[in-house]
Amino acid sequence: MKDTSMEFYEGLADTYHLIFKDWHETVQWQGVFFNRFIRSLHAVEHEGPIHLLDASCGIGTQALGLAQHDFIVTATDLSPKSIERAKKEADKFGVHVHFGVADFRSLEQDIPGQFDVVLSADNAIPHLLSDEDLREACRNLYAKLRSNGLLVLSIRDYDEILQNRQRSTLPRVMDEGKRIVFQVWDWAEAGNHYITNQFIMQELDGSWKTEVNSTSYRALLRTELSAILEEAGFTDIRWHMPSESGFYQPILTARKL
Repeated sequence: MKDTSMEFYEGLADTYHLIFKDWHETVQWQGVFFNRFIRSLHAVEHEGPIHLLDASCGIGTQALGLAQHDFIVTATDLSPKSIERAKKEADKFGVHVHFGVADFRSLEQDIPGQFDVVLSADNAIPHLLSDEDLREACRNLYAKLRSNGLLVLSIRDYDEILQNRQRSTLPRVMDEGKRIVFQVWDWAEAGNHYITNQFIMQELDGSWKTEVNSTSYRALLRTELSAILEEAGFTDIRWHMPSESGFYQPILTARKL
């Protein structure tokens, strides 16, 4: 299955916020959540701000919120258009973030320095479709962490999804019925790969407009990701399920000794 993540996020850069009921509220909520979650794990032992790399920042959903909570944030994404949008949003939020364009698989050479925390939220890692790409990404994530640094990843609950190969998400109706957002998933005949078709439908000036963007994912099991992270050198690998964390996806944490 072809890697289509670049085209997907380039196409969504201008309208990504429409996936959320209120994107600005989501930024604030995620900032509060990840600030509390990261600090509860005692991610760093020294005093002062936490240096964090958001390695799949998109238009800034996590990075902008964390920049409001005494984090020194570097934020990267493979989509140049998403980074340009994120820069504009950072100005609107009044926060300072160091932005750059980088792929998971080339962070070590593209992004200088090391960080107390490396974050990738909201199912970005499963865009890596092969074990080879996952291994390369995990090696790069490991390289960007300082000693005792914390890795924080969130992905969909594919252990649950693969029990019945979910075909779509429920439509979410917003703006008093003038915006509808949903996904249709096309599964490959062989293997745990699928294409997500992201639909954004809006009523504008009495007419309906439909935008569809598509990308490929790997339905990545928790044991698979844990094994590859352990192979890369990570230790203390833990899964925090939504019932425990309060987040809407399972969160993996791991450490670099």
